Amino acid sequence: MKNIRKLITVSIVGIFAMSTVGCTMIEKTPEAINKSIVAKVNNENITRGELDSYPLLAEQITQIKQQYGENYLNNQDIKSQLLDFKKQVVDQMVSEKVIVQHGKDQKLFDEAKINEETDKTINDIIKQNFGGDKNKFVEQLKASGISEESFKDYSKTQLMISKVRDSVVKDIKVNDAAVKKEYDDNIYKYLEKPSKFHAAHILVKTEDEAKKVKERLDKGEDFGKVAKEVSTDTGSKDNGGDLGTVEYSQLVKPFVDAVVKLNPGQISGPVKSEYGYHIIKLISKEPISIKSFDSVKEQIRKDLLPKEQQTAFNSKLDQWKKEAKIETKKYEKNIM
Repeated sequence: MKNIRKLITVSIVGIFAMSTVGCTMIEKTPEAINKSIVAKVNNENITRGELDSYPLLAEQITQIKQQYGENYLNNQDIKSQLLDFKKQVVDQMVSEKVIVQHGKDQKLFDEAKINEETDKTINDIIKQNFGGDKNKFVEQLKASGISEESFKDYSKTQLMISKVRDSVVKDIKVNDAAVKKEYDDNIYKYLEKPSKFHAAHILVKTEDEAKKVKERLDKGEDFGKVAKEVSTDTGSKDNGGDLGTVEYSQLVKPFVDAVVKLNPGQISGPVKSEYGYHIIKLISKEPISIKSFDSVKEQIRKDLLPKEQQTAFNSKLDQWKKEAKIETKKYEKNIM
């Protein structure tokens, strides 16, 4: 190779340096590339072959090839984007490995039963989506760049992860305080019937600016004219601040709280929200009736449970990852 020939001419003092990097300059066989390590989790390796066959990545690479051709890696932008995506997939695979290792250590699943469940899951997919025709299923996988084996491995991993997750979240409950906070913070989601209002606003950064806007309006300046001049809301300023007709639940609570207190034609004082300070002009509104807390609290509890469970599981995963010996940085050179 051209690079190797160049190295032959270096002085003897460079021999040791060459011996540490020379192997990366010799073209590896596909088999060697597939066996190269991209991450290590405790005593288990994740290989380049496992990475490249991971369904989400395999499908992405297939799409890139279709759009940019087989020599897509010659495109530096695509190469850089793919490298970033591969790093994300490695992180995902590391997390999955940590979870599965924990499940095996704690005997949270029977692998023989997991294999049976995996086969059943795949057979159900074939029945429901391919009319029971396995060949069509395999053809669809192939068209996406995914092998039948890698899809089965992925499905098996997801089932094992679900068993571990179930063991973590089975006792998670949503307490009354969390339910009440959700109700109070999002009160306009809980109306007896969907209701709407029509308003315009002028959005500025500071309370002082908002006060100056209000002074101009109090002196008789046209609301739409002032909105076009000073509002920072690019979505409405060209329409004189007009937001159109929206449901009460669509806008942030401080804004809607102010609308509830206004009568048509009235203009509010400064209203602070996460976006800045609003001066609001109410054009029209429908009356609202809010459901009682007792009538919706159990539905809210049910709605909040998946989020609470995911938070608990993520926290436990973070703990397991801190306790595990995870190596990725030293293997980044093998990702591409």
